Parts: sequence; structure tokens; C-alpha cells
Amino acid sequence: MKTNWLESQPKILPKKYKESNVCVAGEAIKVDISLKNPLQIPISISNVSLICKHSAEYDDTESDANGHLIDYQNNKELRTAVSVSGDFSLETSLFTLSEVDISMRGGETILVQLTVTPKIEGSLKIIGVRWKLSGSVVGVCNFHSDIVRKKVAKGKRKLKQSVKDNLQFLVIKSLPRLEGVIHDLPTTVCAGDLRRLTLELRNPSKISVKNLKMRISHPRFLNVAAQEVKNSEFPSCLEKQASSSQSCSQVDDAKATNSVFVFPETVASSWEAPLRWPLWFRAAASGSISLYITIYYEMEDGSSVITYRTLRMHYNLEVLPSLEVSFQTSRSPSRLQQFLVRMDVINKTASQSFQVHQLSCVGDQWELALLQPIDSVMPLKFLMAGQALSYFFKLKNHRTRGSTEDDISSLATSGRADVSLLDSDSTGLFDASIPPLNLFHHQERVHQERHKQGHGSTVDFILISKSWSDSSAGLPRTTEVLSHHTCHCRIASNSPIWWLMDGPRSVSHDFAAAAFCEINLSMTIYNNSEDAVSVRISTFDSTPSVNPGASGSGDEVGWHHTSNPSEAKVTSPDVTGTRIGKALPTESVSPFIWSGSSSTRVNLEPLTSVEVPLQISVFSPGTFDLSNYSLHWNLVPPSGNEGGRENDSRVSSGTCKGHSYHVTVLQKE
Repeated sequence: MKTNWLESQPKILPKKYKESNVCVAGEAIKVDISLKNPLQIPISISNVSLICKHSAEYDDTESDANGHLIDYQNNKELRTAVSVSGDFSLETSLFTLSEVDISMRGGETILVQLTVTPKIEGSLKIIGVRWKLSGSVVGVCNFHSDIVRKKVAKGKRKLKQSVKDNLQFLVIKSLPRLEGVIHDLPTTVCAGDLRRLTLELRNPSKISVKNLKMRISHPRFLNVAAQEVKNSEFPSCLEKQASSSQSCSQVDDAKATNSVFVFPETVASSWEAPLRWPLWFRAAASGSISLYITIYYEMEDGSSVITYRTLRMHYNLEVLPSLEVSFQTSRSPSRLQQFLVRMDVINKTASQSFQVHQLSCVGDQWELALLQPIDSVMPLKFLMAGQALSYFFKLKNHRTRGSTEDDISSLATSGRADVSLLDSDSTGLFDASIPPLNLFHHQERVHQERHKQGHGSTVDFILISKSWSDSSAGLPRTTEVLSHHTCHCRIASNSPIWWLMDGPRSVSHDFAAAAFCEINLSMTIYNNSEDAVSVRISTFDSTPSVNPGASGSGDEVGWHHTSNPSEAKVTSPDVTGTRIGKALPTESVSPFIWSGSSSTRVNLEPLTSVEVPLQISVFSPGTFDLSNYSLHWNLVPPSGNEGGRENDSRVSSGTCKGHSYHVTVLQKE
């Protein structure tokens, strides 16, 4: 049974050729021959070549038992080039043979590759191999003389092809055969290296080809560029333009995941001029990488038995470590939907220096800014070999209800999410929303995809750096651009809600005129998930009880009545942040209470916020920590989809403790 790529067209072949292998006139057939020296002395073998027979029609003639081949040259209907022991020519009008000379040690076995190239159509048989021993004695081996012919019982099938079948070929007319090469593809490169390459296809035949398609084994490393970037200057073509549109550039998921590129119909590779097409290359990961490129094409002349062919290219490259980049995000304690970001960069090379150029966020909902002047972070402008640096940023989320997942995964072009790490000037920044950065970022998002856990948004970062290679005397230095993509960084905890307490920090009140003071507060709660959430706010007026002699829980709030100073609890933070001290007296009371209901419930739609009014009553001056409350949340499934969370790994409910919020009440003079 045939298993090669011609299996789809067996019905086109004549019946008597169905069991034949197919080759093309003008293209070499390669055969590996194993030769063994049975003697224990070295020998010299020359003129090793194949013995072949070519005829215009299918033929089953065999050589005789002595290894000599029958000559059919007198038969006009069966034009046959016959090689006879002792009388052989490498050049005939029907095929061309290769030959090799070898020397063998005693008992040695050598594998040699021999070729035969048919010149015209017909039937070709590889019958044996010949050689000369020590330049004088001619030896011949007939591949068919030792085969035991067995009759196949009626109703049974052959399990596999015989040697005879494997060495018999149907020669069809000459066909176009594309030759391809990728120019400037490096063999050794640093991780993250980004460059533009050129694919060149040549057609030595005078028959044109059509319907060209290309498949790339690793789209993370190699991507097809637009034809118009062929004449642009790299890397300046990646810089932001003043006239660029201020909107998100989205990557078509269907096109990005489809690794087959179809050349335009107007493109046809003819023998007159080579086809050149630009490619984008990025060293996505360190290690030994093998790239496989397959190009499919069809013949312009459809009369051939073979209607299409493929060109396969293979490249090996070594990717070395360059920069190691990591991020840590934490929520801002004083601003809603605002985060602090720490970026650590380590130069993992032994001798190369890099210039950290810019940091970009993915998505127009993000706004990124440095927390400190760039000159104080990197005064030398270069990250030397083995050096590590940390950058701190302020990240703000502008996402609102109505934004889609496409808005999140698309790259920002508004400029708010790009920060220069060279100076305060924003000119010269690269545009992360155009190819190739957006194409390779989509591949990285797919490769780094994580199972969704917890609630809230994630953020993607792109760090772009430059490297200058050493220049020869009199030659300018060349710039290399590197991009490092970190995807799906979580910016929220396992809770889908964020909240912020707001109100006065200091209040003056005359307790002689009025026994208590009422202070109005507000709590803003934001639902960061894509599901509706029900939130219940519970407040506690009493101070949690503490066992005598035990360490405090750290949740004590307000002032406490003491009979004398020696009974007062003295608290101090230890190295772990816990509070230790003496036990409170049993008659301690809270100097303030929460007014109104002790439990308030609100419902929030996805990506919305609500403001809840709160109030406390204070009975004495002092500084109070209003953290004695908790928020209980539950995800609300969409109507009609109550059972849809069975396969959801996220937690559907939880409790959050209150954040510290201090209010100082002074006695009015």
C-alpha cells in the first residue's frame, strides 16, 4: 500500500504503472548502498555506480543468472540503455549515473549514496551495482538474482513490496521544481532578537507555477510580513508615526492561528525572475530550534500526472539567553483600579550590553507611568553583562462595562500604555500595535495561556530593548532590536471585588455640648469580574475578645477604658507584624459604633461600581481604626445558566476583611 504524498492520485496512472514509484525526468534518484569488505586487509574500490535500465515502455525483463544484462537495443519499440559487465558508460542519451571511489579497511562496512538521473520519460529499473577492485577487476551485484520468487496463494495479498518493486520507477516528463532560501537567517542569536528576513523562490524551469501556499512549523519564531515592508528601513519602520490612528489594532485570531499563508493570486513564480517575500523573525525562546518551512505549488500546465509539488526547507539555529524579565503587581492602597508594578530585568549574557528602550502594556484600557525619574534608575543608559535593575511603575485600569475581550487582547496605540525607559521624551518609541510586534505577541499569549483561576483582569507587558554589535574599523555599529513578552500577569486577588473607604480623616467636636459625634463615610465597591456579584457589608461594634496571656489578633479597634495605666494594653509590632501585649480588662468598651443597619447588601453588574453610605457615632476623642467590618460576596450566575458553573474552577463565594482606615476626633476648644 502506498503511503507517499502521491497516494491521492492513483486513478490517474495507467493500470500497469500503479505499483510503480514515480520520478521526474531530469531529477536525481538517490540510493544508499551498503558495501562490506569481507577480507582482513585494506582494499581500494573505484568507479562504484548503479546498473540501470531505461525503456520507453513498462518492462519486466530480468538479468540472467550470471549477472549479465540482456540487450534489447535492437527492439525499436523498447529503447533500452543496457549496462553490461565490463562495458559501461556513465553518460547515455537516457540517464546519467554518479560514481564514487572509496578505500575500505579490513572487515569494514561503508554506506555510500549513488544517484541516477533519467533524462526522458519511460520506465527505469535499478538492477544492480558495479565497481572496480584495485582499478582492474570489475565486480557486479544483481539486486534481483537472490530474490526467492514465491507464488501468492489465491485470495491472499502481499504484505509489502518486493525489492524489485522498490527499484522500479515510472519516469514522467520534466516538471518545475522550486528552489528556495531564506536570506540573513542567523545560526546563533540572542533570545528576543527581532529582525526582518527575505524568502527567495526560484524556478529554473520555463514552466510557471501557481497557487503558492506556505506553512511554517513555528509561528512563534517566523511570521509572514506584508509585501510593502520589503523596501522599508528596519527598525525605523516600527517606530510610532505622528499620523497613526489612536485606536486598538486587533489581530485576527483565525488568521493568526492558521499557520498556512496563501500567496496572492497575482503572484506566480516563473523562470524569468525570482520571487522575494519579506518575513518577520523573532527568537522566542532559548535553546536549539529547528524551523521547517513547506511551500506548496501547482503546475501551470495541468496535463502532467503530478498536479502539485512541495518544497521543504529546514534550518537549525541556536538561541542564547539574553534578558530575564519578571513582573510583580499589587493593588494601590489609596486608589481604586490603580496598581503598583515592579519590573526586574537581569542581563543573562556573559559579555553583551543592552539598552532598555521601552515598556508597553497591551490594551487601551491601561495607563502606565514611571514612579521615579529614569535617570535615577539607569544613569548609564546600558544594562551591562550580569547586571540587574528594578523599575517601578504606576498602572491604572480604565476598563469599563461594555469593553470586550478583543479590547483587552488588542494592543494600545493611544500612547498611555507606552513608557520610554531612556529619557522623558516619548519620541522614537516603537509601535506595539503593528506587525511584527502584535503578531508575535498573539503567539506568546497562546503559548503562555494559563487556566483561568480567580477573578479579575490580567495584563500583558512588552519590553523592547536594543543591542549594539561590535563594529569593525571604519564601519558603523548595527542596531539589533529585542522584544520580551510577558502575558497573563494577574492584577487581582481571588476576590472579584475591590473597595475603597472615603471620608474625613480628622474631625473636631465639642463633647461637652453633645455626647457623641456622627461622621459620614462612603464605601465604593467595584466588581472587577465579568459576572454579576452580590455583596453583603457586615459591621461589628464590639471589640473581639482576647484570652488573658494570649497574643492579640491584631483586630482591636478604638479606645478602651482602663482603671489605671498599669492595666492598659501596650501593643508593639514584632518582626512578623503581629501585636503582643497585656490582656484588656473585661470592662473594655468601644468608643464608637456603626450607625444604621449592621448588614447592607448590594448587587453589582459586571465591571460596575456602587457607592454605599456609612456612618459611625463617636463618644470620645481619639484616633480610631475603622477596619471592624467584612464583605461577603457571591457570584450571581446568569439567568437560565445556574448549572453552568459545574466545570468552573473559580471560587464562587468568599469573605474579605476590612481595610484599615483611621479617623482622628479632636476635642473642640
